[in-house]
Amino acid sequence: MELRVLRYFLTVAREQNITRAAEVLHITQPTLSRQLKQLEEELETTLFVRGKSKVTLTEGGVLLRRRAEDLIELADKTEKEFLTHDEFMAGDLFIGAGETKSMHILAKAISQLHDQYPQIHYHVHSGNADDIKEKIDNGLLDIGLLTEPVDIEKYDFIRLNEKETWGLLMRKDHPLAKLESITPYDLRNVQLWISRRCIVQNEITHWMSEKNEKLNILGTYNLIQNAAVMVEEGIGCAICLERLTYAYNHHSLCFRPFSPLLQTGTVIVWKKHQVFSQVTLKFLEMIRKNLKET
Repeated sequence: MELRVLRYFLTVAREQNITRAAEVLHITQPTLSRQLKQLEEELETTLFVRGKSKVTLTEGGVLLRRRAEDLIELADKTEKEFLTHDEFMAGDLFIGAGETKSMHILAKAISQLHDQYPQIHYHVHSGNADDIKEKIDNGLLDIGLLTEPVDIEKYDFIRLNEKETWGLLMRKDHPLAKLESITPYDLRNVQLWISRRCIVQNEITHWMSEKNEKLNILGTYNLIQNAAVMVEEGIGCAICLERLTYAYNHHSLCFRPFSPLLQTGTVIVWKKHQVFSQVTLKFLEMIRKNLKET
């Protein structure tokens, strides 16, 4: 498969019309139709359902769109890395980050780097640790900011100084809101939203089991914002990190820390033996410099 043809395919998928896509691409409609047909023959699958006025993706087409977007993004990223020179530092830095107050550390480094090299552009992908690690492994992200607990055996990393505190997010009119902290015993009859990451669930389960209590899990979440909406509507409470209390403006909610205290750290990770662009090297250099000064 040629990248050029994949770009053609993505344009048709976006426009849902071959004639309009040909106009966008500045090629003739017969040429575009022929390229698409050859792509289908190469993959031995039908990619489009062709209607009178628009085309829609088949199941195979949807799969190819996901793969093609990743391939094109990786190709563009690689090309820009080779065009970067230290005397005129320019390019792109791709960062994956979970919802954590440690993002302020990265933001400070970005601000400092931007003052020196204004031609650098930054692309931040929000996700949980599993999502971010997958994108790092596939070369779509340069570095990731992850909240522990997390398996980082196959990554190099910088451990940050920030600590996050686990606790319970609830409505202000919830009976537990009267408490200053939440014990495992307090949670025994509470329906809970919890991170879908198994390693986090194991950590919380261990904290509960120390007092011979068990979790009553109502559901799981990927990122906390939507779980907070559920809590706001009175659908259970959410186990999360304290940063939510200032990361989102939910006036009807409150947070109480766990007792005994349960905290976790954050790490910046990247693939071992990674050959970095000059942009990424400069960024990590700035992070290390700032950590030494704190």
